[in-house]
Amino acid sequence: MLVSGKELFQAAKQGGYAVGAFNVNNMEIIQAIIEAAEEEKSPVFLQASQGGIKYAGIEYIAALAKAAAEKASVPVALNLDHGTSFSQVAQCIRHGFSAVMIDGSQLPYEENIAITQKVVDVAHPCGVSVEAELGKIGGVEDDISVEAAEATFTDPQEAADFVERTKVDALAIAIGTAHGVYKGEPKLDFERLAKIKEAVDVALVLHGASGVPDEAIRKAVSLGICKINIDTELRQAFTRAVQEVVRTKPEEIDPRKLLGPAREAMKETVRAKIRLFGSAGRA
Repeated sequence: MLVSGKELFQAAKQGGYAVGAFNVNNMEIIQAIIEAAEEEKSPVFLQASQGGIKYAGIEYIAALAKAAAEKASVPVALNLDHGTSFSQVAQCIRHGFSAVMIDGSQLPYEENIAITQKVVDVAHPCGVSVEAELGKIGGVEDDISVEAAEATFTDPQEAADFVERTKVDALAIAIGTAHGVYKGEPKLDFERLAKIKEAVDVALVLHGASGVPDEAIRKAVSLGICKINIDTELRQAFTRAVQEVVRTKPEEIDPRKLLGPAREAMKETVRAKIRLFGSAGRA
């Protein structure tokens, strides 16, 4: 069933687990995520980034995700990931998204607050949850690039002020993760996370979690992370499976024979993440 992101945030916050948010670009990815969530009896976020919307078209993404959510027996939220404009957020709400993220982290602080407040004002009356971002998360997320040196960690006191003034449902924080593939092992600032958790009373979100060691993820969840974004590891599973078919059966021309194994590989990746985040059996 399609539910507001707020419902998933509140349950995760109370239950001390995190819900996986997996990026979608086509039908097979959506099917893989939903099948894993159903089998693990876990709530889940399907989310579309700007790149995903550009690739598939918002009508296709929304229709596929809503069809999957409505058929599912577990709670599913459809989220806009890293929206950067008010018009894009409004378009997603019009197309039935049940959660949106407005990313004003590149903007000066007061401008980030202003655009986030504007989004909250239109989203909340529609029953749509709002996630915002404070601090910059390194790496590249579709059209948004942040140099590692420029990436700045979230300040706990600033987070408290931001949440109070914007009334967001969730806050994506920068504590040492990055988008894309890590060159070394990421080191998360758990002390900062604990201080942010103390300072605010909203769901905290971890972006760029693909490739973060399992024990670091478990610790982050224990310290209050309620939503964890995964994209890169799904892409890797998809690509490895397709490459394996091409390598072992170079004559294969049936797209279903290429994409079927990719769907299975992604499903196993999602299943592992659901168990790691502690959301299995929570639907």
